[in-house]
Amino acid sequence: MEALLYERLENGRVRCLLCNHRCEIDPGKRGLCRVRENRGGVLETLVYGRLIAQHVDPIEKKPLFHFLPGSLSYSIATVGCNFRCRFCQNADIAQFPADRRGAIAGGRATPAEVVAKARATGCRSIAYTYTEPTVFFEFALETCRLGREAGLKNVFVTNGYMSREAVDLIAPVLDAANVDLKAFQPRFYREICGARLEGVLDTLAHLKGRGVFVEVTTLLVPGLNDDPGELEALAGFLARTLGTDTPWHVSRFHPTYKMTDRPPTPVATLQRAREIGLAAGLRHVYTGNIPGDEGENTFCPQCRTVIVERWGFRVHRRRMNGDRCASCGQRIAGVWDDAEAPV
Repeated sequence: MEALLYERLENGRVRCLLCNHRCEIDPGKRGLCRVRENRGGVLETLVYGRLIAQHVDPIEKKPLFHFLPGSLSYSIATVGCNFRCRFCQNADIAQFPADRRGAIAGGRATPAEVVAKARATGCRSIAYTYTEPTVFFEFALETCRLGREAGLKNVFVTNGYMSREAVDLIAPVLDAANVDLKAFQPRFYREICGARLEGVLDTLAHLKGRGVFVEVTTLLVPGLNDDPGELEALAGFLARTLGTDTPWHVSRFHPTYKMTDRPPTPVATLQRAREIGLAAGLRHVYTGNIPGDEGENTFCPQCRTVIVERWGFRVHRRRMNGDRCASCGQRIAGVWDDAEAPV
């Protein structure tokens, strides 16, 4: 299938405009994502309708804590990714083509089938997740449009490297995104992920500007991106650029893929990061991958009452009246039911 968002160059070459790599691709070659190929001067997507994963997940697993909490999300993915993170948590699918000489895997599916399964399983949203959804953009866009018509919400779980052109195309049918802001130093992105920090920062601001509800996740890797000064700068950027109501998730690293030489993140590091975020003015900072920690809960920023109590990916209790704290009436940023718009 012919891809969206590319331009033809001289000598049969093409430039992909889907993400901030903006790959220039020779005939017969693929972009960095390994799933978009130049075939005779036409850029083709190799993963349209080739789903490697279809699961029903709690929305909290994305993680999204301020978007229809306690609801289910129908989660889909293809193989491929435009990053090469050494600590990739889903390398078996994200890095599948890169690690297997370009092989493409996945069963056949249509957007209509995905929407039907989402509705049949009681999901209130469709999540484009597990790997980078930008790489299966054409399928995601069509599914988003059909899902919206069927009354479903659409959610991207993304590394935030999509181009402005891609954001502009998907934003009218995209309700929320959890964006990985993996670090706040260019060297980390260059050496660990194979990308550029500024591309992610630009996408974050553009998503917010286009009205997409945004939450942010940072996986803290011991010795690489957990310096308190760096975390202060990152949290300050979120507060200034996206707003103090932006939920920030700091998650625990576990050794995996090509980064097995570092230990799991100490719980104390996550708790300190949460304190740093709150001190920077962020109202909602969460600790991830440590079930039972108080950092899983949502607190009212006004009276500090626990308004959403969680354990892992489960919501146990909610003390809210619509989008307001039941104790003091403070309005809480987020999408709390189908009638609410992002705040």
